[in-house]
Amino acid sequence: MLPVVETFHSVQGEGFWSGTNAYFIRLAGCDVGCSWCDTSQSWSTRHPSYSISGLVAEVKAYKPAIVVITGGEPLMHDLTELTESLGGVQRHLETSGVYPLTGEWDWITLSPKPHKPPQASILDLCDELKVVIASEQDFEFAEQMRLRTPERYHYLQPCWGNGMEQAIVDYVLKNPHWRISLQTHKLLKVR
Repeated sequence: MLPVVETFHSVQGEGFWSGTNAYFIRLAGCDVGCSWCDTSQSWSTRHPSYSISGLVAEVKAYKPAIVVITGGEPLMHDLTELTESLGGVQRHLETSGVYPLTGEWDWITLSPKPHKPPQASILDLCDELKVVIASEQDFEFAEQMRLRTPERYHYLQPCWGNGMEQAIVDYVLKNPHWRISLQTHKLLKVR
């Protein structure tokens, strides 16, 4: 059983897989506590518990290209049984990396936070690094994280509506190892 805030079928709105047919499982619980979090309803673990077999049945009914396990902070839970049961669909994890990695993943999106840095072991395993930029100071943190992750995909993502968009564009123009990730699901007005 896992505490679940919501499940839904949509398109991945962020990062490398943006626009891809995806089924989302948003797990409850997070103690990272970002002041700008847009899913703070997920912080509490007081949400309905779902059986793993029920979650897998939901995923298989929609036949998505990918399943995204997100939160809150999904690694607060042991995800081994869930990922083993999801065979046949690409399993993607979105994490801040503050907890040890559990489960078998096809793709790991690491979105580290400066006030609670990720575990070193996850830095080596991430497929994409996505750093939310809420202030000028976040660029320095982003560079620290980039230097500690594999040379794959590195994204800067504006905190929705905080006015950092032009600063991010300017930064990417001067630092071509970065890309911009936008929350396209918000632009499209879908979940």
